[in-house]
Amino acid sequence: MQGKVALVTGAGSGIGRAVAIALAGAGYRVAVAGRREAPLQETSTAAGGSLLIVPTDVTDDQAVAAMVDKVVGHYGRLDVLFNNAGTTAPALPTEELPADAWRRVIETHRTGVFFCAQAAFRAMKTQNPRGGRIINNGSIAATTPRPHMAAYTASKHAVTGLTKTLALEGRRHDIACGQIDIGNVQTNLGIDMSGGTLQADFSLKPEPTFDVRHVAEAVLYMAGLPLSANVLNMTVMATTMPLVGRG
Repeated sequence: MQGKVALVTGAGSGIGRAVAIALAGAGYRVAVAGRREAPLQETSTAAGGSLLIVPTDVTDDQAVAAMVDKVVGHYGRLDVLFNNAGTTAPALPTEELPADAWRRVIETHRTGVFFCAQAAFRAMKTQNPRGGRIINNGSIAATTPRPHMAAYTASKHAVTGLTKTLALEGRRHDIACGQIDIGNVQTNLGIDMSGGTLQADFSLKPEPTFDVRHVAEAVLYMAGLPLSANVLNMTVMATTMPLVGRG
């Protein structure tokens, strides 16, 4: 993968940081984006200090366009976008969820993912050689939700629809789009599963987690495929978590 260019959003911590480090280790030239510069610098340092740092609010379409322009201007092209920027809302019953919490999650996951994909499309379809790959970070919650996660579930459901649309529209431009749905990886953004997680019957039970490096390995596999092949959807989960049959 030497020479290929990858952009990772939400790269200041957790899944985004792990994926950025893995991509750099595999020989990609990597740009990292997020709201705050300091965590991005920490990611770059962990990856050897060679990453392009592009602080960006993905809910701002002009900022996203400038982000992609900077990546293309610096590296000459864009081959892979890992559309990962994310946030959470308080775990509250639907009727108690504040409007601003709903808007923050929806704007980040639905609108932000769209803006990043849109800017990547514009770059990938016109570069030479043309084409590229977009990998969206979805969630198992899109189709199998937990209680008290209305905003997160609705926003990730939208990501699934967008992934399929991008995969369809990207065909004629040599742009592949796929999605990774992750279950119970333990990061600083994720829910603390060890102390008990709300189940479908509203009981609290601890759940198993798995190491974030396995997510990074999965994304590396998706990113490394030739554009003639695509993983439309992949689920990576803790083996014994109560997903299958949940609800």
